[in-house]
Amino acid sequence: MLIPVLSSEVADALGASGPVVALESTIFSHLGLPSPHNRDALERCCRAVRDAGAVPAVTAVIDGVARVGIEPDEHDLICGPARKMAERDLGVAIAQRWPIGATTVSAAVALAAAAGVGVFATGGIGGVHRGAEITGDISADLDALANHPVITVCAGAKAFLDLGRTLEYLETAGVAVLGWRHDDFPAFYTRSSGHAVPHRVESASEVAAIHLARGRDRVGVLVAVPIPEADELDAAYLDAVLDASLADAERSGIVGAQVTPFILSRIAEATSGASIPANLALAEHNAAVAAAIAVALAN
Repeated sequence: MLIPVLSSEVADALGASGPVVALESTIFSHLGLPSPHNRDALERCCRAVRDAGAVPAVTAVIDGVARVGIEPDEHDLICGPARKMAERDLGVAIAQRWPIGATTVSAAVALAAAAGVGVFATGGIGGVHRGAEITGDISADLDALANHPVITVCAGAKAFLDLGRTLEYLETAGVAVLGWRHDDFPAFYTRSSGHAVPHRVESASEVAAIHLARGRDRVGVLVAVPIPEADELDAAYLDAVLDASLADAERSGIVGAQVTPFILSRIAEATSGASIPANLALAEHNAAVAAAIAVALAN
């Protein structure tokens, strides 16, 4: 049975039935945003959670120990070199005593559920890749959302995925998808993917009520929060960049887990780095929304 170690702050908050927001650590490591933006993301997300009245709980494996919540003097560890972990890799990381295992969405959701944390914030989830009917490439994030009763707050999924099939997969898995004050499923850097969300919600208390009505021991809830309008990238230009990058990835034989970092690096290059402030803005915004939901859930 997976039993993560809690930071003192997270343990105190959970012991008092207080609001806690789990965070993934891949975005904060060298695998996510480039330095020093990864540390900026860590500080901004934690501050956004605290400002809304909740406790941030960064998830990771450190020296072979599964952690939910890190101490302030461990930030340098999280922002440095790491090995990326999906949920399937948690046991390996613990048994082989990885120095730093950075959590993806699936690993972070699993650790949050094991610790009793009901709300998790990330940038964007993984999903069904284009051509998955041939390659079978479907992110483990989707099954994690279906198998753990955690509210996940995200900016939708990356636009290079097959977002229509991603939504169909979530429907089949029984994951409730809620649009945060928006009618469309966002596509990370843009506010709309062109696909409608099944349900729209207007408040944190509404999300909490839906989660409780479904039962704490059931599948998760996905809250799709569009990137703030001021930080949205140009959709038409981004589509052109994505198409060219996907074609390059196919020609280069890049598949599976390597697709996402390849595409994101191409986007950063094509937008002259404008994607980095957009990524920071949406991650911070998601953390704030997640904290508001955590407070509502605790109340």
